[in-house]
Amino acid sequence: MLSAISNATPPQPIAQSTAVSSPKSARSKSQPAATSATTDTVQLSSAVQAALAALQEVKETPAQTAQEASRGDRQAQRLLTKESAAKVPVK
Repeated sequence: MLSAISNATPPQPIAQSTAVSSPKSARSKSQPAATSATTDTVQLSSAVQAALAALQEVKETPAQTAQEASRGDRQAQRLLTKESAAKVPVK
């Protein structure tokens, strides 16, 4: 069953501006529209972030990896450890 809304207020009319703006104010009003372009935001899952990080590590040179490892980068340190273990001949 539908019932009417008795407390509703009618919409207020919108006043139209008839004033002519100066070129300076017109320029300042149009500038934000030009600089505020719509940007989309993308959220990457942690699995994708890890895959991208691994891909970046593969693209690095050994010198870059060593430099990052010396600065405390745990991933670079693990990679150097893995590479040095692969170089050691097995007896």
